[in-house]
Amino acid sequence: MAYEEHPSSATRRKIPLWAAIAIFLLAIVGIFLASLHVGSMGIAMQRTLWGPAHANGNASDAETLRFLIESSPNNLDLRQGTDAQSERVGGLIYDALVKKDAHFLLQPWLATSWERPDPLTWIFHIRSGVRFHDGKPLTAEDVAWSIKSMIDGTLITAKGGALAGITAVQASGPLTVVVKTKHPDASLLFNLSDGLFGVVERGAGSNEGLHPVGTGPFKFVSQMQDRDVVLERNADYWDGAAKIVRIRFEVVPDTITAALEIRKGSADVESNVLTQDMVEALRSARGVVVQSGPGAMVMYANFNTTDPALRDPRVRQAIACAIDRPALISALWRGQARLADTLLPEGHWAAASDDELPQYPHDVARAVALLNAAGLKPDKDGVRLRFTLKTSTDETTRLVSQAMQQELRQAGIELTLRPAEFGTFYSDITRGAFQMYMLRWIGSNEDPDFLRYAFATSSFPPKGGNRGHYSNARVDALLAQANAETDEAARRREYVEVQQVLARDLPSIPLWYPNNEVVHSARVTGVELDPGGTFDFLRTAELR
Repeated sequence: MAYEEHPSSATRRKIPLWAAIAIFLLAIVGIFLASLHVGSMGIAMQRTLWGPAHANGNASDAETLRFLIESSPNNLDLRQGTDAQSERVGGLIYDALVKKDAHFLLQPWLATSWERPDPLTWIFHIRSGVRFHDGKPLTAEDVAWSIKSMIDGTLITAKGGALAGITAVQASGPLTVVVKTKHPDASLLFNLSDGLFGVVERGAGSNEGLHPVGTGPFKFVSQMQDRDVVLERNADYWDGAAKIVRIRFEVVPDTITAALEIRKGSADVESNVLTQDMVEALRSARGVVVQSGPGAMVMYANFNTTDPALRDPRVRQAIACAIDRPALISALWRGQARLADTLLPEGHWAAASDDELPQYPHDVARAVALLNAAGLKPDKDGVRLRFTLKTSTDETTRLVSQAMQQELRQAGIELTLRPAEFGTFYSDITRGAFQMYMLRWIGSNEDPDFLRYAFATSSFPPKGGNRGHYSNARVDALLAQANAETDEAARRREYVEVQQVLARDLPSIPLWYPNNEVVHSARVTGVELDPGGTFDFLRTAELR
């Protein structure tokens, strides 16, 4: 599966620091005065917002972790849900066959082991002693059904495309599943991993997401659209029971409201919801803990490589040299991001190292020299190149694009900015109506085969995400070879060479990896961040 920034994250409200602080302080003063003079009204308001349990502070409330999310999950059934909330909340209800570690290597989970007797056959050995939340034992028939239902018409799911190469799935024993494919497919394991896939009971259909039954560490209790999702601990979980008794995922679309709820203690956790300015304002708040760590999401700029102004790689390299990425990270991300030289996550097993890739540090003189080499001389206004950057109206992206506009001007490049509402913006870039755009890869870049989706000649829209119509025969051959390869070391060599060619041709400029940031109350302990931004830390976290 491949996906990028979706409308809810793209249009999330972000505000300048001065405005955030002003609104924040005014709200805090208001809350303080209200607590002094209208205490009884405050309690009544709490009951309206949170219900009796939160207002009364009873034992049940003390055992409930209140987790803020910006939107409701679309479908908690991991065979069907593709939005971030579905995959992250659903990942606590369901287990996958394999699980990604910190370097995105796939480790045994419900499948304790697997083998490939030939390039077209996978044999999975299923963990014994696992039970679904309703008490039924997990069998190979459940696993086989979970896979088949995604490709045989039982479900209409976008995730089925990633498994379209499967020709047969069968349970060859109580705990053994055999999968046959049309062609060698090294990405099959990734598409059966946590977040992308979850094992359901045999016979579970398209309505599974309304009352999901999995084998994961938490059981589904209830969901109210645009309000909340409630989960409870699975005391019989095969990997050990979670320490948190109950989780209430509360839908709060507005970032200012979310920051205030965290600040006043009426919510316990948020994950990558707040703007950077708000996170900074909360760092010094009493009873609030900010945890930050490496994230897998990557921001990038993409070129239309068929555009007459941008088809020369030297022009694209010049643009990369003219962008001062460290300055942008310092000023706009407050240092909470890391430079990216590839679109694969930092520390990924297949990611090329800095030493293996051409580098484009900020260097205006080099940018000018590259433009000269490409035959672009300054006109009477000193401008060598003119082109347009399309973006969404997201505030951070708007600020980044304005800063880039100023930086490029120093190299004689005139950049025109054209922001648009996300739907319009995404429609434009999908049909190739752009010269350059900025976006972010979320999740899909954890599998190196996503490079085929993004850069193979066979992936021009609508067949894939190669919107810039980049075409390189060597890249095509390497990507096909890597996906068919069964030796991991050989796969890495092939993917490294792909990244080297991409870094020379530069159809896309990797910009930076924003940090994975979780803000939580001091009563939550044992939070261990995952680079993929999942909610897996809830498996081991505790409430004091």
